[in-house]
Amino acid sequence: KIYLCSLVIIILVLAFFLAFFSAKQISLTMDELAHIPAGFSYLYKNDYRLNPEHPPLIKDLAAFPLMFLGLNFPENHPSWTTGVNNQWWFGNQFIFKSGNNPDLIMFWARIPMILLTVLFCWFIYFWAKKLFGPKLALIPLIFAVFSPTILAHGRLVTTDIAASFGFLFATYFWIKFLKSPTKKNIFIAGIALGISLLLKFSLILLVPILGIITIAYALLKKENKIRWLIKYIVWAIVAGIIGVVLIIWPVYAFHIWNYPIQKQVSDTQSILASHQNDFLKKICIWMAGNPLLRPLAHYMLGLLMATQRVASGNTVYFLGTVSGGGIKSYFPIVYLLKVPLGFHLLFFVALIWILIKTLSQFTPKNYIQRTKEWIKNNFEIFSLIVIIVVYWITSISGELNIGVRHILPTFAPVYLVLTFIIKRVLERSKSNKEKLVFVSVLSVMITWYVGSSLAAFPHYLSYFNELAGGSKNGYKYVVDSNYDWGQDLKRLQQFVKENNIQKIYVDYFGGDDVEYRLGKAWQKFDPKKEKPKGWLAISATFLQGGIGRPIRGFDQPTGYYRWLLDYKPVGRAGNSMFIYYINSQ
Repeated sequence: KIYLCSLVIIILVLAFFLAFFSAKQISLTMDELAHIPAGFSYLYKNDYRLNPEHPPLIKDLAAFPLMFLGLNFPENHPSWTTGVNNQWWFGNQFIFKSGNNPDLIMFWARIPMILLTVLFCWFIYFWAKKLFGPKLALIPLIFAVFSPTILAHGRLVTTDIAASFGFLFATYFWIKFLKSPTKKNIFIAGIALGISLLLKFSLILLVPILGIITIAYALLKKENKIRWLIKYIVWAIVAGIIGVVLIIWPVYAFHIWNYPIQKQVSDTQSILASHQNDFLKKICIWMAGNPLLRPLAHYMLGLLMATQRVASGNTVYFLGTVSGGGIKSYFPIVYLLKVPLGFHLLFFVALIWILIKTLSQFTPKNYIQRTKEWIKNNFEIFSLIVIIVVYWITSISGELNIGVRHILPTFAPVYLVLTFIIKRVLERSKSNKEKLVFVSVLSVMITWYVGSSLAAFPHYLSYFNELAGGSKNGYKYVVDSNYDWGQDLKRLQQFVKENNIQKIYVDYFGGDDVEYRLGKAWQKFDPKKEKPKGWLAISATFLQGGIGRPIRGFDQPTGYYRWLLDYKPVGRAGNSMFIYYINSQ
């Protein structure tokens, strides 16, 4: 026990240091420009006018260390006083234009995110230990700690790791309440649900997910199924009310304490002006004007904003094309290319192995009964599968395709399901030789997985596996937060300094400030109108967007960077910024 405990601590400490040291040269990424200043405004002003599209808890967590830095708050700037959710403008003003130290802000805001990532990895081990024992629980822990995607987003002030934690956290305590519906467990389940719903609005999917597993658990009862179903529905409603009344309402009430009610109403009207559901829009506006209900109105506003964005889509580069909406194959292909190949092969081998051993035991006559028995005996695994299925269906059917991070909440459930399969394979191996072969395969694949992660250090955000030709070639498939989120501007700054470049044209995609980093060396230009001569640096997202072919009626300018296909980059800042020297027109 001491050995395993020490090993777990070492692995978690390693997770912290991998995230911490790989974040040292990362510039301010796109969403951090909104999240960090918004969180600071919540704690400093008790005013929630910025970034209502995301719940507050993660932004609060990131902003807490900033409260001790004596930062200047631009409260007289128009982005704060008269603007309507001018989060990007205000963010740039707060971080780069108000006399604050941007790098100090980024450093301290990211520390709580890294600690949250470590907590998330520990919780995976905690649940796995209860399911599989302490030794096998190391497997999903290793998958999580060395996941390039978890490491990439676990060091940034964004909501994706928090969402991943929230799904596990709420589901664990919900299952505990289902198995033992005491008052204490119902209360804890409600609190866990409320906290999770304040991490990211995608966690609203917990409502159907927990609904499905609640109904399934009630129907597994041998007697009085309808009676048990009614009981569980009532208890679930009570838990939901606890989450709303004791968590969501007071948290939002605190955050809008100094947000003038007239401002909240007018902002809500302005933000929802284009929303398609007039009924929900009117309810939200009416609630915003009610002193008692306005905290819930602001939560509802954020939820409506988030769901509308998912339904509306975005500009996306995918496999050489540019479109304005979702593509059904986007997430499967991105998942295939962004997760280490060793993991995919291990999952495939383990799944085929267990299917061969299991399917022979099933016959058409006993299939339904055996399935019911399996769900009853492995209810936690069934619940994790429900999370995976519901989340994947929702993601594929949506129109928002901006990164593998949007399916990150399914990673931990997949790790736990794979560990379950591995355990079953080991249990059903008939001979020591067979078990030794499988353990050897397992060891090779995990070693490959860990090695792929360590080799990607510190460029985790742009990680792609061997199927994509490695990280250097990932931009050919997809960009945005899969590859280029603005993380390499400080590396471009270093390149400019080392090469004594006096003028450089920059087309930057991200949350950092080019003028702050490059000063007088920065040369503005419009890529749709001119072909610059001399030094040129372009973010991969903009480069591919200007090269890709338009599809699905995409009516925005495209093709304006195709002339660069005749040139080869002379260098890169990190992986995501391409540097050219154009010596002729």
